[in-house]
Amino acid sequence: MHAITDWLTRSSGPAVYAIVFALVFCEDALFFGFVLPGETAAVLGGVVAGQGHVSVYLLAALVVLAAISGDSVGYEIGRRYGTRILETKALRGHHNRIDRAQQLIRRRGPAAVFLGRFIAFFRALMPALAGISRMPYRVFLLFNSLGGLVWGVGFVLLGYFAGAAYQQVERTAGTAVAVVVAVVVVAAFIVWQIRRRRREHAPEEEQDSGESHEEKTRH
Repeated sequence: MHAITDWLTRSSGPAVYAIVFALVFCEDALFFGFVLPGETAAVLGGVVAGQGHVSVYLLAALVVLAAISGDSVGYEIGRRYGTRILETKALRGHHNRIDRAQQLIRRRGPAAVFLGRFIAFFRALMPALAGISRMPYRVFLLFNSLGGLVWGVGFVLLGYFAGAAYQQVERTAGTAVAVVVAVVVVAAFIVWQIRRRRREHAPEEEQDSGESHEEKTRH
């Protein structure tokens, strides 16, 4: 991740805007979120903005626009091609998660579009599922825009203030201390990601164990 940040830092302002916009847009429009989550691009862009290389205001606006427009393309793909896209190579092997996402959109309806924006896998899939379920586009657009606004501004500002804090520590305490602080922050982020993934997989494990118990009971 540090290498990507350095690469963005060395890039020109327009290139940074274009790269971050493209990564966030493609996350939902082309399912790129399975390779590089859009939130990573938004945070890294915010870090670069915190270093003064680009405008944090323009970057946040572009991230929000990319999130909303990318979701709209994902919605249209789902509406036009239906459940066929769920059998594509990118989604093969994720049937349990897809089922959970479909259950969420059936239970919560439009609110699932907003909530899905903050869950990595659901964020990349929810627009297409909304299209498949034939949710009215105006309803989808409203909740998608609200989610994109909160998500986009939030993650860009997270990176912006994290980058500014790193520079402040480096100036006042030296590079060594700044590196230690960065390592602690990264370690905390990794622990948070691991715990989040465990929580996501827990329902699947419970479901699998329940199915195994039912099979044993039948036999």
